[in-house]
Amino acid sequence: MSSAESHQEQLSQSDPSPSPNSCSSFELLDMDAGSLYEPVSPYWFYCKIIDSKETWIPFNSEDSQQLEEAYGSGKDCNGRVVPTDGGRYDVHLGERMRYAVYWDELASEVRRCTWFYKGDKDNKYVPYSESFSQVLEETYMLAVTLDEWKKKLESPNREIIILHNPKLMVHYQPVAGSDEWGSTPTEQGRPRTVKRGVENISVDIHCGNRKLWNVLGFLLKIPFFFFFVRDLQRITLPSINRLRHFTNDTILDVFFYNSPTYCQTIVDTVASEMNRIYTLFLQRNPDFKGGVSIAGHSLGSLILFDILTNQKESLGDMDSEKDAPNIVMDEGDTLTLEEGLKKLQLSEFFNIFEKEKVDKEALAFCTDKDLQEMGIPLGPRKKILNYFRTRKNSTGINRPTLQPASGVTISDIPKESGFCSKTDATGNGDYLDVGIGQVSVKYPRLIYKPEIFFAFGSPIGMFLTVRGLKRIDPNYKFPTCKGFFNIYHPFDPVAYRIEPMVVPGVEFEPMLIPHHKGRKRMHLELREGLTRMSMDLKNNLLGSLRMAWKSFTRAPYPALQASETTEETEAESESSSEKLSDVNTEETPVAVKEEVPPINVGMLNGGQRIDYVLQEKPIESFNEYLFALQSHLCYWESEDTVLLVLKEIYQTQGIFLDQPLQ
Repeated sequence: MSSAESHQEQLSQSDPSPSPNSCSSFELLDMDAGSLYEPVSPYWFYCKIIDSKETWIPFNSEDSQQLEEAYGSGKDCNGRVVPTDGGRYDVHLGERMRYAVYWDELASEVRRCTWFYKGDKDNKYVPYSESFSQVLEETYMLAVTLDEWKKKLESPNREIIILHNPKLMVHYQPVAGSDEWGSTPTEQGRPRTVKRGVENISVDIHCGNRKLWNVLGFLLKIPFFFFFVRDLQRITLPSINRLRHFTNDTILDVFFYNSPTYCQTIVDTVASEMNRIYTLFLQRNPDFKGGVSIAGHSLGSLILFDILTNQKESLGDMDSEKDAPNIVMDEGDTLTLEEGLKKLQLSEFFNIFEKEKVDKEALAFCTDKDLQEMGIPLGPRKKILNYFRTRKNSTGINRPTLQPASGVTISDIPKESGFCSKTDATGNGDYLDVGIGQVSVKYPRLIYKPEIFFAFGSPIGMFLTVRGLKRIDPNYKFPTCKGFFNIYHPFDPVAYRIEPMVVPGVEFEPMLIPHHKGRKRMHLELREGLTRMSMDLKNNLLGSLRMAWKSFTRAPYPALQASETTEETEAESESSSEKLSDVNTEETPVAVKEEVPPINVGMLNGGQRIDYVLQEKPIESFNEYLFALQSHLCYWESEDTVLLVLKEIYQTQGIFLDQPLQ
């Protein structure tokens, strides 16, 4: 007897699975199904690597149907491309591969699936290969038609599949270390369930694409430090691994953005990618007539903020400015560098600039330290820098100014825009150094005007403060973007508010983003209820103590007439009511908060509120430090955030949701 024959005989004699002839529930099955055979309905899946493990995910029903129609069209599949996921991914049918359209992502395998088996470590089903699924289907068809079951098949991986009956099919994996005589029954391991057709497995299948063709959203989450990861890993300490990776992935890109070496590259890369994606989208959707909304996370939001701040209101001026210098002098400024120095009575320094090949435009980028290294004394340095910065800033085009004696070039918002102000040490009011700490760069132009800018977990407020901005003028708004939402988790260590910079003299809470199911989370309502209850008890107790104390300390007046007593009682009652009202006013901020009129937070978001805070989950409220790092990354999977974003985008198209913000 050969090894293979012995192996088959052992499987036949010692199959641990229930027999269709045994006294079991399978006797209740209708075995007269020969005439009821129907071909299996295929469904399309793609493979994605999640936590270093392959996971098969079904396409939505619309995409799967399109893929099946393309497969069954009779045309050659080679070179056939089917857009899926709302056009974000293309499936190359002949290759059976799925490619991202707008960003870099590893290609994933695609499979036309009909037969599945349950995975090893979880309850998710894994599809068989298309070729072996066809073998299984042919075997199943014969078994149903001839009513001959207990069929055994061996997969290309030497796995054994046994078809006992239409409702009982099992899968055995090969056991490592089996000898030449084959596996014993105890070595076959635990049988796995085999299912035919996607309708018989537990899997979430979405109905179809939710196409927002009237809007387009860019979710900008670019790892700006990707050029330097290898260098950082080489010098990163091995301790507190998670925290150090968070630092490398989230915080260190801030230093790269503030570096004169990399800042211009980062800004150019971001703007170029945004324009590329938009152009590609229009090529793939030529009938698109909608608007664009953009979103930035962490430092990405700051970069977007800087880019949007430095856009031109008129897109028609872009072509003429494409090759223009970054620094544009005011229209009446026709003075050369030599003439300017002569006007300042500093002509003796012209030869120095001429020797260093510094013209008027190059001088605008020079720092105090640069001029010092040229041998120019402190007094003339200040006059030169102040004069040429004044001439340059009068246009309201660009930002670079100097922090005196620091040697650091900075970049900020035009003084004329009304965005910010800063007071010098002598109290002389606004002056030209409106920002500190930012390197001087040339901000590229976007080829579209965004409708809304969403900032997730954003440090914009902190950076503006560090740059020296005291406040944001209520009348300021982005030149090309109408809306701005600063969305953050309450425990996010990187996020900062914006509204206090617009209204610095008023303390008020951010807007609370409602739960996607339409209410506050229960633990927040419970917390507010307990707070309100404690305040009521406190106020009632204080009122009772005041009345008792007055009654105890009041002198007796037996000779008073009844009318006088009545008047005094009424007066005391009114006085007590007024005092109690004062106490309530002081002690119950909740009541006061409800009566406060709407707060004017300026035009940065078209007159609407800017700061929006998520509701923390109940488990997160137990230890905010424990969930701080995780909260900075929560926005991409937050249903509450997605609901707010969709709500605001739809409103730009005149579609309003019923759910109000808290």
